[in-house]
Amino acid sequence: MAFFDKHVFFCTNQRETGETCCQQHGAQKMRDYVKDKVKQLGLDSTDNRIRINSAGCLGRCDDGPVLVVYPEGTWYTYIDESDLDDIISEHLQHGRVVERLKI
Repeated sequence: MAFFDKHVFFCTNQRETGETCCQQHGAQKMRDYVKDKVKQLGLDSTDNRIRINSAGCLGRCDDGPVLVVYPEGTWYTYIDESDLDDIISEHLQHGRVVERLKI
């Protein structure tokens, strides 16, 4: 059994060359938003065990910004907090993939 029920990795990579990257889309700010929201909802407790982490480059820069939810291995892109709220509500809380954001 996995230690976490869900483990969410946000690409927060910043490319020095100026090439397209997730950090150009405010990825760290969005990751912080989700981490705070998950904590507010109590989803990080021992009962739910959802963990939000930063990651280096996840290799999907052209799809960015991106995050991936494990253990399912579901990849998402997002534009704003509203998209992230949908991922939290649908996927993290209810186990339903948000098809419109899936990549």
